[in-house]
Amino acid sequence: MAPGRPDPAPSTSSPGAGPSPVGGGGHGGAAGWARLSTVELLIARNPDPDSGLPYLIRLPLGEGLVFRTRDTWPRTSAVYCHPVPLVDWSDGLELVEKVPLLACTRRGAAIDVVADRGREHRSQIVYTRARGRDVVFWQSPRTRKKARPNVHLPTARAARIEQLEIIVDAHERYAYRFGSQQVRTVTRGLPCGDYAVTVDGRLVASVERKSLADLVSSLTTGRLAFALGQLAALPRAAVVVEDRYSRILAGTWVRPAVVADGLAELQVRWPAVPIVFCDNRKLAEEWTYRYLAAARLWAETESLALDRMGLDDLGTDEAPGEPDPSPAELRAWARAAGLSVSDRGRLRPEVLEAWRAARLRPPVGADRPTEA
Repeated sequence: MAPGRPDPAPSTSSPGAGPSPVGGGGHGGAAGWARLSTVELLIARNPDPDSGLPYLIRLPLGEGLVFRTRDTWPRTSAVYCHPVPLVDWSDGLELVEKVPLLACTRRGAAIDVVADRGREHRSQIVYTRARGRDVVFWQSPRTRKKARPNVHLPTARAARIEQLEIIVDAHERYAYRFGSQQVRTVTRGLPCGDYAVTVDGRLVASVERKSLADLVSSLTTGRLAFALGQLAALPRAAVVVEDRYSRILAGTWVRPAVVADGLAELQVRWPAVPIVFCDNRKLAEEWTYRYLAAARLWAETESLALDRMGLDDLGTDEAPGEPDPSPAELRAWARAAGLSVSDRGRLRPEVLEAWRAARLRPPVGADRPTEA
């Protein structure tokens, strides 16, 4: 984490939205706003004399999250937190401290807690597993040891996915083949982006590919702004550029300052849709594969983390439905599923409905990733 005092994290629920001090981690979905009257971290003494955790803390997230802890801040080491019901927090508790917050935002299986003070202002409450059981730790940049909760660092296969299905937009020219990875590609019309993944019949992530010339052209004509607006409606989305950022500053066909300022303005307007520069097409293809695999893993495991926190702001319910297959693909699927279909002509609507129903449930024996 960079030193210094951060600005409040902006809300990403809609383009151009103002900053939100308290919220969830949905991208394009519900924000999970806190319903407490104040944006403060409340710390009180634990009234239970037999408990080894002398403090209670209450986070302004959802209806409120309450934990028993052994300290009032993770100063020298990570602090173990024991979740307790909200009813354990009563008006008669002896308050030790009220910490004003700049932000209290859930990000995956962690909650970022940013205090409104000069020192000891950044911390994170992490839901994870240790020795086979669910545990919660409160950590600061000094104590976190660069841990990333519920994220599998990719090695040969991204996110331990045996075979990742990537949807390639039917209008994509010179599409990535992902030949060196465990990927199955299907070609369909996408509402936005060039490469996408789905989970339970919903489009959960998409990547828009750009060459440097296409990036500059779409930026100056305004097409890139419309594309980012569409991508922002998805739970996860990004733009990958097959070149280095330094090439923009060396450009001669458009003033470099115009392009640099335009990209900066778009990133401020849509902060949840990153524009990632890769050195070349090969690295851009690799980044796209890793990003889409991580996004699918997030969508499959996020609901588990939300259940453990008692929240429900995944945000995929509003995502677009999965694009329908081509007639040839649908006919091949129907025959593999044992359905009787004709060799040519239009297929019965029941066949498409059966395909959609099959996509909503995981196949028998599928090796779906689990939380760490």
